[in-house]
Amino acid sequence: MAGARTRWRWFAVPILALAVWAVVRTGHTPQQTATPHATPPTSSPAPTSSTTPGAGGHATPSSVYDPADYAPQVRKYAAKAGIEPRLLMAILYNEAYKPHDPDLERAWQRHKPDAAFGIANMHRAAFEETRRGRDFADRKWEELPDDRGLAIEAAAWHLHDLARQLPAQRSATFSQSDLLAMGYNAGAGNMLVFARGVAPGAQAQSYLDRLHNNWGNAEKAVAS
Repeated sequence: MAGARTRWRWFAVPILALAVWAVVRTGHTPQQTATPHATPPTSSPAPTSSTTPGAGGHATPSSVYDPADYAPQVRKYAAKAGIEPRLLMAILYNEAYKPHDPDLERAWQRHKPDAAFGIANMHRAAFEETRRGRDFADRKWEELPDDRGLAIEAAAWHLHDLARQLPAQRSATFSQSDLLAMGYNAGAGNMLVFARGVAPGAQAQSYLDRLHNNWGNAEKAVAS
């Protein structure tokens, strides 16, 4: 997740948070709650339904969606930010491990104030830094759950800013896309450490492995 050193693992959330979501969505407490997974899946799930983005990248969000539906926005904002669209799309697949429902995200954020928002799982500090001087400078972090186009735009420019921090001379261990993805997940400081050839820890390596697993789907999505 953007600007975070410690990854938020949705499937390890307390059952209490799931109950809060149920109250928000249905107005009552569920009688039974499935046991959450301890860790996110090794690859992004294949959603069974989705919303179709409207004009300008806006859509009515639902908890289940297919990142591929947002290929036009990914191509648009990746081009503006000068980054690889496949990378941006693969990150969306990586971050699709949790339900992206606005009410659920806000309920969880009340339980955990430092939680991330939007389909790109961006933290407040990262968004505030990224929006400066950009077309979306007047937008607020709190809007990310409701505006997936904004979430994609902010993620694209955050990757752009990370790319500008990469040194010209760096280890050949990782590609630029690898480093940017790990920077997105673990922060710019860690990204620069990895750029020197230092092996990532288990968390960053897991994120990178899942990114590679999502390359095929991402490439297919942005090419369509």
